[in-house]
Amino acid sequence: MSHYSAGAAFRKAVQEESPLQVVGAINANHALLAKRAGFKAIYLSGGGVAAGSLGLPDLGISNLDDVLTDVRRITDVCELPLLVDSDTGFGASAFNVARTVKSLIKFGAAATHIEDQVGAKRCGHRPGKEIVSKEEMVDRIKAAVDARTDDQFVIMARTDALAVEGLDAAIERAVACVEAGADMIFPEAMITLEMYKQFAAAVKVPVLANITEFGSTPLFTVEELRSADVGLVLYPLSAFRAMNKAAENVYGAIRRDGTQKNVVDTMQTRAELYERINYHDFEQKLDALFAAQKK
Repeated sequence: MSHYSAGAAFRKAVQEESPLQVVGAINANHALLAKRAGFKAIYLSGGGVAAGSLGLPDLGISNLDDVLTDVRRITDVCELPLLVDSDTGFGASAFNVARTVKSLIKFGAAATHIEDQVGAKRCGHRPGKEIVSKEEMVDRIKAAVDARTDDQFVIMARTDALAVEGLDAAIERAVACVEAGADMIFPEAMITLEMYKQFAAAVKVPVLANITEFGSTPLFTVEELRSADVGLVLYPLSAFRAMNKAAENVYGAIRRDGTQKNVVDTMQTRAELYERINYHDFEQKLDALFAAQKK
């Protein structure tokens, strides 16, 4: 029997779709919706786990188990390769980074990115970020690469150095990470297409552009990013933001009007939900079981 590798599937998707659109899925239901929309890879955001699953800010509060819970729920129902945000590796030592990588592979993830912020990290598009030394970041990547139980699992190095040390230093860090074994590079909070082009030319591995709303990076199109030699385009929380706004509108309307009648037309219908999660397939199996028992 051939062994399925989620990492190999992720690499294949990067090769076949240039640049590969990777959309954030805050939960298993959204993973199925992303698949239905035609995406070839999905993403679990650390900020999304913190805000969505825990109701907390993305300030290094969530831990590995919090992330693994959401990873397992997604990979249990959706075969799309999943890129996972591992923050700084979930611990202060190489042993923590190794445990993170091994656990992600066991739980079905395809790829992860590890960043060079200090443990008390913050959103990459917020001010006041602090980063570790280049040497410490390289050690994180080496630990991640050495820990792989599937050599196709993708190790992506994220650098937040642009806002702290400037473009040249950020590129220097990225090159060092590739030399340490990183398969792909995630330069955070870039502000021009030329910056991406410089990264791609320097690292010579796929570069990810994080096109998150309300951040430092302009909302570049796929065509614009392709012209800058970007290999992957990430939309980490787009659906999550829309979902939250819709929920606020519904809660407000029900409280204000004393009924949901005025917002029903904004909702996914019962029939649509059942179709999206294959409800009727499960129900038919249950009906068959009941029928067999009656005989």
